[in-house]
Amino acid sequence: MAVIITDTCINCAACIDECPVEAIVDEDDNPTGEEIYYVYPDKCVECVGYHDVPACAEACPTEGCIQWDDPVEGMPVSENRGAKGEPVIED
Repeated sequence: MAVIITDTCINCAACIDECPVEAIVDEDDNPTGEEIYYVYPDKCVECVGYHDVPACAEACPTEGCIQWDDPVEGMPVSENRGAKGEPVIED
């Protein structure tokens, strides 16, 4: 997975609207059954070729909600990615 959305998610939909590849679904479509938004790892491109940083994290109002996870083999990887578990955007 490229990025993950943690349980601090407030389900505001800001990330869904910004994802250029529609990799994010709301809590109703989360395949894990959790009441938070979900990023499909096989669709997330870390916004490589679209934005300098993942747009979902830029749009998210909840500090540290969107974090880096292990990259998926064969998927684009951001040059600026942090370690697994680190917030994508740090304030």
